[in-house]
Amino acid sequence: MSAKRDEQQRPPLTTTDGGSPVQSDDTSLTVGPGGPVLLQDVYLNEKLAHFVRERIPDRVYHVKGGGAFGYFEVTADVTQWTKAAFLNQVGKRTPLFVRFSIVAADEGYPDTDRDVRGVAIKFYTEEGNYDIVGNDTPVFFVRDPMKFPDFIHSQERMPDTGLRSNNMQWDFWTLSPESAHQVMTLMSDRGTPRTWRNMNGYASSTYMWENAAGKKFWVKYHFKTEQGIQNFTDAEAKALFAQDLDYHRRDLWEAIARKDYPAWRLEMQIMPFEDAANYRFNPFDLTKVWPHKDYPTIPIGRMVLDRNPENFFAQVTQVAFEVANFVPGIGPSPDRMVLGRLFAYGDSARYRNGPNYMQLPVNRPIAEVHNYNKDGPMRYAYTPGQPVYAPNSYGGPRADPQRYRDPSWFVEAAEIMRTAYVAHKDDNDFIQPGMLYRNVMTPTDRDHLVSNIVGHLGQGVERFIQERAVNDYWSKIDPELGERVARGLGIEKQQPSGAKA
Repeated sequence: MSAKRDEQQRPPLTTTDGGSPVQSDDTSLTVGPGGPVLLQDVYLNEKLAHFVRERIPDRVYHVKGGGAFGYFEVTADVTQWTKAAFLNQVGKRTPLFVRFSIVAADEGYPDTDRDVRGVAIKFYTEEGNYDIVGNDTPVFFVRDPMKFPDFIHSQERMPDTGLRSNNMQWDFWTLSPESAHQVMTLMSDRGTPRTWRNMNGYASSTYMWENAAGKKFWVKYHFKTEQGIQNFTDAEAKALFAQDLDYHRRDLWEAIARKDYPAWRLEMQIMPFEDAANYRFNPFDLTKVWPHKDYPTIPIGRMVLDRNPENFFAQVTQVAFEVANFVPGIGPSPDRMVLGRLFAYGDSARYRNGPNYMQLPVNRPIAEVHNYNKDGPMRYAYTPGQPVYAPNSYGGPRADPQRYRDPSWFVEAAEIMRTAYVAHKDDNDFIQPGMLYRNVMTPTDRDHLVSNIVGHLGQGVERFIQERAVNDYWSKIDPELGERVARGLGIEKQQPSGAKA
């Protein structure tokens, strides 16, 4: 009995990747004690070869983050709006994985730096994966995907020095007035959330829901933290740079480990399909919010995170989210950023993880997969005897266009062209950020906002860009805000045209 117990307590035997026993964990095979290392040391060769291939390409943005597993529970009947199976019954639970991230930071950057935070959710539904890719803010910096790579480049590192540049950021922002709403939020204390648990998550973009009768709606997703919104001041966030670079990642892990499971209420804004055409601003413009007095939020479910990853690389680094991962009853909208991302996110995953990235456990759907994609690096899932082409006479998978139609909307016949959205009557980029400043922010919020703007604009930003930021950006949001930023930067503000000197 003692020998059996000793055997059970003995650690597992080190093996090669092929499963063969390894002779030593400590020493290489050499010619004598002082001779050269031999090429025939198979395990050493394998170990070194694997070591130098441990990384895959980073995400281009949202590089640094963390995540956890959990579930989504339906708390209200939404079948009048969508036929999505995972939402079809009150009390129904769907497993999910969430990745939180910081947008422009490299791996190793401080978690508490001023930035937007990513919130990406993968629902493992019975009809396939449904991914929501969003942020902790309800709006974004740009509304056309053509400008998206330029925006990200402006937030990252200079090509010559390899350093980040406030001058580059403000040059882009002040030449892109549609960014004002998001920059206002970023420069407030919402730009430095206390934890991932203490911030909301938004899909931000508009999507389509369709019910079983074929009736369509436009929707926005709001994941409201049950822990309450909490933010750092700029000084508090910077103080943590020297204390804990991984503050947010550590906080989430430790909260779940102590069974203090974070939760968010999912609240939907639902717009009747017909309202969009004549709404006072373009409801598909990602730089705008829908006022809650027009479309109140409706609580429909609850997201809970209750399980930490078992392997950070396999699950957090290799997880891949696709805007194109929809399920029946949910689809895209005319939001140009959504349409531009339908290809880009999956393409990014194929580049980083390979063409068979959906076979990785963290990405694999719980629904059975049947299609005609074949082969490629690292493929291991397959259906024996299934034909690899369509149409075929041998029982291969077949689409059902009657049951599963592409979600769509009518587009009036028009010439193909490159143009901005057709403006609605209130499509002014400075209206909503001005309302945010005057009607939503407290006096303390406004004081912190001005201090944060002045501090950020005052670090390495050329004078002509500072002046543009004051006169063509902040003053157009609110004249008082422009005056306060100008004073903080020591800039003499331009007189309005026609004003007396």
